[in-house]
Amino acid sequence: MKRKIIDMRSRPSFLHDFYGATPGTAEYETARWLNRRVGSKNDAHFVRSRTAEAFVEEVREAGIAAAVVVGRDTPALSIANDRILEITAPHKELIGIASVDPQKPNALDEIERAVKQLGLAGINIEPGFGNPALKADDPSLYPIYEACDQLGIPVFLMSGPTTPNLEHANPAAVGGVARAFPRLPIVCYHGFYPYVNEMIGVAFRYENVYVVPDMYIFQPGGSLYVRAANGFMRDQLLFGTSYPFRAMGQTVDDFLTLGLHEQVLDNVLFRNAERLLKLEL
Repeated sequence: MKRKIIDMRSRPSFLHDFYGATPGTAEYETARWLNRRVGSKNDAHFVRSRTAEAFVEEVREAGIAAAVVVGRDTPALSIANDRILEITAPHKELIGIASVDPQKPNALDEIERAVKQLGLAGINIEPGFGNPALKADDPSLYPIYEACDQLGIPVFLMSGPTTPNLEHANPAAVGGVARAFPRLPIVCYHGFYPYVNEMIGVAFRYENVYVVPDMYIFQPGGSLYVRAANGFMRDQLLFGTSYPFRAMGQTVDDFLTLGLHEQVLDNVLFRNAERLLKLEL
């Protein structure tokens, strides 16, 4: 049975050395290491996506209807939103998500530009990777959430086990944001792993919280995301590969064996993302 699939987190390797763009570098070896840690059978599969065309071809071969390409803007790693547009605009299979460093003085202006001028579909921030690192409910971030709320776009929060201080990966702070902005869709990348129970608890309380465990759904404890989706969280869990850190085709195949109920799969693989991003695919 052919299913529609939207991959909510994907980046081609050529986008940055952090994603494995340059063989022989420390970053390349780190990308291979992370692939092994999350179960990729081929730890260098990402070498294929050294061009946009090869990346899109792999998206198609994996049976993915659309892949969300996410930028980054942290003190350690910054990818311009114009670059995200350059990659995604020529390809109907690609959707761009902008990123801003909320501690930069032009953050609010960049949000408006990214949405109104570039047409990107949401804003990604990474408070735990900032300088200083922040929790998601830090008051200094509220203007960012207010701007996204007013523009009618989702905000994406990225946090997981690679966050420099795991205290900043605790999703309890997300609950405060969801309570303050009840109309704002809040998408939690990496499922705020390893705080799986806590993430599920926040999603239980706040229906505007969406969870993308991506590669961490295959890790110990990840089955709890599946159990939650088979119950109350069927409209809040979304599929993601986290490519290039996990292979696309393998991740699709592995995901279908996790035990999601048949009546839930279409929601998680496609419909929830379609509604969130206001797509018509």
